[in-house]
This record gives sequence, C-alpha cells and structure tokens, in this order.
Amino acid sequence: MKNIIVAALAAVTFAVLPQAASADKARLGHVFAQGNAADEASQIFARLVKERTDGKIDITVFPNSQLGGDEALGRDLSRGAVEFAFLNIGSLTGLDPLLDIHYLPYIATDYAQVDKIFYNPQGILQRTLTGTLAKHNMVALAYFELDFRAVTNSNRPVNTAEDLKGLKLRVPGSASIRSFFEAAGAQTVTMPMPNLFVALQQGTVDGQDNGASITYNSRLFEAQKYMTLTNHVYAMGAITVSKRFWDGLDEGQRKILTEAAQEAAREGIARNRAATSAFLDKIKAGGVAVITPTPEAMAEFAKVGQIGWEKLTPIYGADRIAELKKEIATARGE
Repeated sequence: MKNIIVAALAAVTFAVLPQAASADKARLGHVFAQGNAADEASQIFARLVKERTDGKIDITVFPNSQLGGDEALGRDLSRGAVEFAFLNIGSLTGLDPLLDIHYLPYIATDYAQVDKIFYNPQGILQRTLTGTLAKHNMVALAYFELDFRAVTNSNRPVNTAEDLKGLKLRVPGSASIRSFFEAAGAQTVTMPMPNLFVALQQGTVDGQDNGASITYNSRLFEAQKYMTLTNHVYAMGAITVSKRFWDGLDEGQRKILTEAAQEAAREGIARNRAATSAFLDKIKAGGVAVITPTPEAMAEFAKVGQIGWEKLTPIYGADRIAELKKEIATARGE
C-alpha cells in the first residue's frame, strides 16, 4: 500500500510540474548558393535565434532554391506555408509592382550613397517595401545586401549602352530592371533563378544581370565570356517572416527575431563587400573578361536608366519618386 501511495504522489507531482515548451520548428528558404554572404547571414540568423530563444525557435535553412525561387517563396510566406525567407524582393513584382521600386536604375553609384538611401529605416525605400510586404502577410525584419548588378553575356564585350542592343538577357521579375535593358534595345526574358544556369549553358539566353557574388557562387560565370560592371542597379533583399508565424510569437520572441535579423544583415553586408574584389578575381581566373566602363560610358548607361524612371513613375507614384530624388540629392551632397 505504501508503494502505491508513493507512486500516486509522484504521478501527481509530475503532472503539476511545468513542462518544457516544445520547440517551434521553422523553415527558412532562399535562392543563394552555399557560401554566398547572404547564405552565411541566414545561417547566422538561424543560430542567433535558436541560442537566444533557448531552442524554442529552431530554424532550418534551405539554401540554393531548395524550397523554390523567390516567387514561390513569396507566395508561400504570404499564405504561411513557409516561415522565413531571405527574399530577393525585386523578383516579386507579380505579387505587387511596388516591390521593385528600389531597383530603379542608378539610385546610388557607391556604397556611401547606398548606406544613406537603402539602409535608412525612415527612408522612402524601406518604408515602401516594408509596408507593401505587410499588405501581403509578410513581416520585414531587416534588409541585407545582394550587390551592384553587372551584365554578363557570351556574345560580345559590352563597353557602351549601344553594345546592349540585340542581346537576349535573363532578368528577374522586376519592371525597373527590365525597363533599363529594354530602353537600351536588349531583349529581356524573365525566368526563375533555378533555371538560369542551364539557360545560359544551352544558349536560351545570351546573358544575365547579377553582381559578382551571385555570378561566382552560383557558377554562372562558367557559362559566360564577358562581364561588364555597369552597376545599373543596387540590389538589396529582405529578411522576412510569415505573418502567420509572427502572430503566434510573444513580444520577447519578436524582439529576439528582429535584433537577430539586424545583426545577421549587418554581418552579411560586411562579408559581401569584403569579398567582392576576390569574386571578380576568381571570375577573371575562370576565363571571363571583366570590363569596367569609362566614365563617359557610365554616364550614357545612367542616361538610358532615366527612361525607366519616367516610364515607371505612374506605377510607383509621383510623390514617392519625388521623395526618392530628394534623398538621392542629399546623399550625393547636391
């Protein structure tokens, strides 16, 4: 009888003791190859979140389009089918045309301008992107660097804007980027990032526009002969969480996610910038001719880019464009 009573008391005691909370298993997807600064930043983010939530939020990273391209990730985030993504938001214009306002050509021409315009939480770009993502059930936690975009192709060297005429180039789903190349006389083809390498290999397209890090880490340079550092667009992405997942978190967990995302983004930016020249050296070593346009050629590229600004003002809104132009002038000391 004594043993029965002891066992019963133990069972009651166990029942009233607080049980350890089960971990929230979450998935994070992105299109970047392993080793890319964005991928490294995603791993840092997942590690910080797990550590700071004592394992209650456990994020598994799926790089290299394992969960789909940016378009698929955006749709899945919006409906809560995936929890996190490091999104190339400029590829989501099918979801909302405002999501590529930051891809307007030649907003910034160096990193000092980039930091003042793109990484300003009160600036028009982040306010527009954050608000637009929120309308589609996505919460932007921080913004990270992709790169200044370049043009690669296998047909001919691109030294001037005139040399773009007739080239068949893959572009992301961005009206801003497409407007630049179409104004220059190129033919644009939109396709998901996972399909790009094979399309370059098979000659379905002549070239593409990505910066040094993506062009190298995704091995795109292996199917190209020429790379021109046009810097026509500075690209940033968003560390994004599904609103469905976000709504299930308490304030402390939300604070941890936000701070971890901001730390990971800063580290990713620093790593990307430190590695850019090394990526270009490796691309050259792979047999690609890397071309730096003359100042006169760059001025002509920028002039072509202005055609897109005029064309897209009705879509992005005259007030937003006017505010962006003021921020650009301030950043350039004009």
